[in-house]
Amino acid sequence: MEPEQLLILVILAATVGAFLWGRWRHDMVAAAALLACVLGGLVEPGAAFAGFGHPAVITVACVLVLSRGLQTSGAVDALARAILPAKAGRTLSLAALMGLGALLSGFMNNVGAMALLMPVAIHLSERLGLTPGQILMPLAFGTILGGMTTLIGTPPNLIVSGFRATAGQGGFGMFDFTPVGLAVALTGILLVALVGWRLVPARTQAGIEGFESGAYITEVRVPADSKAAGLSLRKIEAELGDVDAQIVGVVHKEVRLIAANPGRKVHAGDILMIEAEAESLADVLSILGLKLEEAVTPEEAAGNGSEDANGAGAQAGAIATTAAGKDGDGSETAAAKSGEIVLMELAVLPGSPLSGRSATDIMLRTRYGINLLALSREGQRSMKRLRRIAIQSGDLLLLQGPPESISEFAADAACVPLAARELYIPDRRKAWEAASIMTLSIAVAALGLLPAAVAFAIGVLASMALRTVPPRAVYEAIDWPIIVLLACLIPVASAMETTGTADLIARTLMDNVAQGHAVAGLVVILVITMFLSDVMNNAATAAVMCPIAIGTASALGVNPDSFLMAVAIGASCAFLTPIGHQNNTLILGPGGFRFGDYWKLGLPLEIVVAAVAIPMLLWAWPL
Repeated sequence: MEPEQLLILVILAATVGAFLWGRWRHDMVAAAALLACVLGGLVEPGAAFAGFGHPAVITVACVLVLSRGLQTSGAVDALARAILPAKAGRTLSLAALMGLGALLSGFMNNVGAMALLMPVAIHLSERLGLTPGQILMPLAFGTILGGMTTLIGTPPNLIVSGFRATAGQGGFGMFDFTPVGLAVALTGILLVALVGWRLVPARTQAGIEGFESGAYITEVRVPADSKAAGLSLRKIEAELGDVDAQIVGVVHKEVRLIAANPGRKVHAGDILMIEAEAESLADVLSILGLKLEEAVTPEEAAGNGSEDANGAGAQAGAIATTAAGKDGDGSETAAAKSGEIVLMELAVLPGSPLSGRSATDIMLRTRYGINLLALSREGQRSMKRLRRIAIQSGDLLLLQGPPESISEFAADAACVPLAARELYIPDRRKAWEAASIMTLSIAVAALGLLPAAVAFAIGVLASMALRTVPPRAVYEAIDWPIIVLLACLIPVASAMETTGTADLIARTLMDNVAQGHAVAGLVVILVITMFLSDVMNNAATAAVMCPIAIGTASALGVNPDSFLMAVAIGASCAFLTPIGHQNNTLILGPGGFRFGDYWKLGLPLEIVVAAVAIPMLLWAWPL
């Protein structure tokens, strides 16, 4: 083994390890890998950032922008109304919802498609008498399956196409992925709709109003006239026994006490950290006369007993009528003057600017005039103060305030409301324009009139001109961590080829695993790619596996297209964990899932995918 090969293997192993560890964002890890290759002499400094001009990277960015136009114009809502049956059984309803999710994901960002259909899924769960998770997981898997059907359906497909072009064979066409991808998607949807949904753990009771999403950690203050003042923690928990709530911490004079002695007495002004379901909050407050901490005014917190007109209504029977929202100078915001105050649950999308920041960091009350009443993170419990907890993707936030303020916050912070909503078309003309732009861009690319990157860039320009995507929102629509990840890993993957490392790995796999058999080699590539995609970003998986796939095909003397397509399919099949795909992460909180819940449906689905994909690959892309 040459020193250069050893060095690139060490960098690759460290990169994959960092991806699996998850301590740093994927784009940071990819950038570190690229710079390590530059410093190690594996990538020329002048070519270090050539990936940012790669057609696959440009196409991904443009598709994200066009997807935003479909979302904001109401085109997707219109399609959902037209396709989803109003009255149908479980199997047909699930198949229709998953089919719609797959259809949308074939032509737009699949995280956006998932976010748009989540409220529809939750409403459907109520009608079918199922838990939200039993609808959300099939929907998430359906959107993932749909992404593998077209060139622009998912970043791995674009990466695979880019590597084929780099190898001198030209990129794949718009619908070259369709024969295999469509067969796999249809089989997967049928499996889940017919029997697979029964394998999804029912974490909540069916038929409830709204849905349960795991216990919230909520902070409540003990007023001077509260029944809890002077009682021990043991007696307070006994009072709360009927509403299934428990005290997980106490804040006394800004000192946090975790796992406090049950005999400890609670004093007026103390803050109790209570774990309870969202539906139980009103009972928790009314039984003991407590106040939500975020609804307590500074005067009350200081203990002088005065009550502000806009902060005094947080008693149990009036949670939803507490006015909220002060500007920095203490005056009421315009939103607060509207008079309507609501409680709303929001799910934090992957890539949200909230990630790693707390309510204090973003000045939630000052900027938006809304309160963070509680936070739910399934399977984890934070003992930090509520306003100081670092928010993560997949968290559920229970917010209180004027609906327009919450909507503004959700748009700014990349959150999706989980309450059922009316499906409407904000602007019929723009909906048609957004759909037409996307359709024409796809047609131009599919017919080969222009390269895909150029066709979709023209579509973005048209979207800006017609304002289906406002120019100021174009850059906000792009998932920059994904763009950086792709642009950084493309030169790293090229270094694997130029140093002969990809061929070395391929020959090792063939000699020791596949024993020189082409079909066995194809299975090995597919299975390894599926495994990696379950534990690390799918785009990163595709970028790592493409050089190995090309090297394997070369070692066997067979058609490399079969192996590249196997990478595309495998990279899109992340069904075993909540971290393998952003859509899996998105449903973690709303579905009340645990880390180990995904494989129960995901493993049978991946086995079926492999069983269908291999013969379809051999038929559509003969060795």
